[in-house]
Amino acid sequence: MAAASKIVKMEEAVAAIPDGSHLAFSGFAITRSPVAFAHELIRQGKKNLTLSQCIAAFETDLLVGAGLVKRLNYGGGSLDRPGPLHNVNRAIERKLFEVNEYSNLALAMRFMAGSIGIPYIPSQTILGSSILEKLLATKGDEIKTGKCPFTGDNVVMLKALTPDYAVVHVPRADKSGNAIIYGPRWDQEAAMASNHIIIIADEIIADELTPHLAQEVIIPAPRVDMVVNQPYGAHPTSVYGKYDYDRAHIEEYVAYAKTEDGMRDYLDKFVYSVKSFNEYLELIGGINRINELTADSLKKY
Repeated sequence: MAAASKIVKMEEAVAAIPDGSHLAFSGFAITRSPVAFAHELIRQGKKNLTLSQCIAAFETDLLVGAGLVKRLNYGGGSLDRPGPLHNVNRAIERKLFEVNEYSNLALAMRFMAGSIGIPYIPSQTILGSSILEKLLATKGDEIKTGKCPFTGDNVVMLKALTPDYAVVHVPRADKSGNAIIYGPRWDQEAAMASNHIIIIADEIIADELTPHLAQEVIIPAPRVDMVVNQPYGAHPTSVYGKYDYDRAHIEEYVAYAKTEDGMRDYLDKFVYSVKSFNEYLELIGGINRINELTADSLKKY
């Protein structure tokens, strides 16, 4: 029996996200960010979102700049060489939302605890740090300190993190949701810790998974709620094995995002003025331009 299709349109997947939801995103700075999903969140005017991400990435800064975010749990972030997360940094400085800053490892371990179904996980990360001091003062319901019952060593006890939705951009998936990720990843645990998983895939595998492909599955279909097919849906960030990041566009974004007025101009031009991500791709020069950028990058190595 063929597996049931979970493929939906982007608009339908985003419409399923209630205001006030807690989202975990794939991505790492300018790598494999679910940018197309973020665009649609903005167009649909979602509100009061909580975002959790080990390293805040392009779509996180975009959503903060659009005013959709109420709370951010993260371990720092930037847009790599092109520049900082201007919107996130500005919002923190002006106290426009709640921010909980962890180390990357501490947040990853919270996701791990959620993924394996335990209420908390002990660790020695962030012991003796100002990060721990601030979290104990502000988030005492999510982090504790104590003694290991076996060694007597000091430990940090991190509450499991279980977002409402994980939104994961992947290079390939089948129609039932078996998702394949190539290259670096941290989002498997974040996905498995979440109550619902939405996969955004550059490519839908047309036939049943071969034994070889089945071994490459990172997120299994039974845990996936919806699959959206959006080629180049992580632009301007990269997807290993598919396309490189668009440095020119990221630098353009950084220039816009330096000011609130500039950020509004970016949103008006690249998000609100188009009806879909495919129209956005045409606006920035089309998929041929992205493929040419990727080919030029490969020539350098």
